[in-house]
Amino acid sequence: MRSELLERPGAVAARAPDEDVAGHYGDPLREQRLLLADGGVVDRSQRGVLRVSGSDRLSWLHSLTSQDLTGLPSGRWTEALVLSPHGHVEHDIRLVDDGEATWLHVEPGTASALVAYLDSMRFMLRVEVEDLTASYAVVTVVPSAGIEAAEDRLVARDSLVAEVGEQTLAGHDAWEALRVAAGIPRLGFETDHRTIPHEVGWIGPAVHLDKGCYRGQETVARVHNLGRPPRRLVLLHLDGTSETLPPPGTDVTVDDRSAGFLGTAVHHAELGPIALAVIKRSTSDDAHLMVAGMAAKAERLVDA
Repeated sequence: MRSELLERPGAVAARAPDEDVAGHYGDPLREQRLLLADGGVVDRSQRGVLRVSGSDRLSWLHSLTSQDLTGLPSGRWTEALVLSPHGHVEHDIRLVDDGEATWLHVEPGTASALVAYLDSMRFMLRVEVEDLTASYAVVTVVPSAGIEAAEDRLVARDSLVAEVGEQTLAGHDAWEALRVAAGIPRLGFETDHRTIPHEVGWIGPAVHLDKGCYRGQETVARVHNLGRPPRRLVLLHLDGTSETLPPPGTDVTVDDRSAGFLGTAVHHAELGPIALAVIKRSTSDDAHLMVAGMAAKAERLVDA
């Protein structure tokens, strides 16, 4: 669903899979500085929106995801994962309950797969799942306190322009730059088919270690108890010798040997060229890393 805010003067579409919203509105570094100094609004309406209704909705979602959703207060946003039977991350979900239904938003292009999975797990429970991506949009308000305090809002798509109004609007590129600097992973960028939650820092924010059984829990518990996840998320400071930043999935090497893969690389207004990467646990903190011909220094984000 192409955002109406892409019609604003100077708007340039973001890169896939976010091409339905603006990457920037003419000056991406200025938009970053505005978010960093005073906060603003980011159009994230490329994300999929689901609504789960019915009296069993929270207990049902609790049983299917990694988060403790029993007693979730109305209006409080939280994060949850859907894992494979082997504990690999399949979906990363932001959700809120409004007292009548639970609203979820997910990565662009993943809503239909999540709906199919949820529908397959309904059985005789009193729940209904709807894909409302065509009708509702995600808008994120970033306060001056930073991206960690950002608040998501769900608005009707035909009210999106009015909802933003005269508020300071920043493009999706600015959001991504702040996300990378904060070390926040993104599904499909800092994850692959083998990713487990421990590797990228999702234990705590998206995985509750004291809740009951759910798919993939055995892997979560085993790695938590034994330690030593095979990989870890790091923040890379790139040497900036190339104006063009490498895409997600680019090999990260040490002494010409693969050490992991690049996630999101950005030009940050204050930190310069930085990126998130997932590297082998055994890689030392002072290793001389290389990415697409650029030297990189890793900053630890997740305990090895």
